[in-house]
Amino acid sequence: MSTQELFVAAARKHLSAGRKSLSVPQSLDLAAQVLAVDLGLKPALLYDSNGAGADQLQQYLSSLQCSQLVSKSLLTLDLNGNTLIFNPLTVRAKVEQIIHDNNVAVIDVCHSLEKPTIADPLRGELRSLTHDLLLLLKRLEQLNEAEKPCYVGEKSEEWNLCTVFGILLGFPVTYWFDQTKSFENCLSLTP
Repeated sequence: MSTQELFVAAARKHLSAGRKSLSVPQSLDLAAQVLAVDLGLKPALLYDSNGAGADQLQQYLSSLQCSQLVSKSLLTLDLNGNTLIFNPLTVRAKVEQIIHDNNVAVIDVCHSLEKPTIADPLRGELRSLTHDLLLLLKRLEQLNEAEKPCYVGEKSEEWNLCTVFGILLGFPVTYWFDQTKSFENCLSLTP
């Protein structure tokens, strides 16, 4: 089997939702994204191609790792039902860089604001979130070659997932809002 056929076969075997499996182009696109994570070109991939869950994504990743298509260092992370494949070293370096260099723009989109504003990325809630992520990543690095997805427990329920995904995916700009007050934002009021 060619490398492309191995990627497609793994996706079709492990990532079907009901009777629907990924198409060849979808399988190859996913393969390219996973390879980008493996090579450190991007820190993580948020999987949203179909209804496959964390366990299925872990089986897919394990299959790729057993076929030596990707390194064994990649891990699967489940945050409140949202699944990511991530490179622990790349993500950790990104989070440490945010803490030390303050190099991510955070846009406050709280519903109480008239328009989005630039927020201080190291203010209380955001600093706490970033440090929590760093501690989580340090723990996950010890799980080299995990056979099961890593599930983030109750702590992630306090996190603003919009901000977390922006950080984990390596976006240069991420949104923040105080979800303890409302999950709504002011973006709908912006022309």
